[in-house]
Amino acid sequence: MNESVERVRDALAELIKAALISDDRTSLACRDAAREKLAALAADPPEAGSLRIDGAWTLAIKAAEAPELQPAEGQVNLTLPRAAPFALEDLIAPGFDVDAAVERIRKSASTG
Repeated sequence: MNESVERVRDALAELIKAALISDDRTSLACRDAAREKLAALAADPPEAGSLRIDGAWTLAIKAAEAPELQPAEGQVNLTLPRAAPFALEDLIAPGFDVDAAVERIRKSASTG
């Protein structure tokens, strides 16, 4: 896996964890981690051709659904969509709203 995919995967995984974790304090910590990772992506964005966002999304789901995290993930049904709900351009855009992104993931997870 190349570095660009890893960086995007890590940011998306934090968004997914924030959406899935029921504990508000832990979810907030994941949101903060997502903000940091997204800021790093925006400061040094990967080339769009260097990754497939849906592949990074799939890897992020696997990372966020790690067995050690599952007891805390009671917020929504774990049926997440296969396609990434965000484009790379969305993630690195100025003003990307992490809280709205988390809600979007929650809604997509609950509806499949």
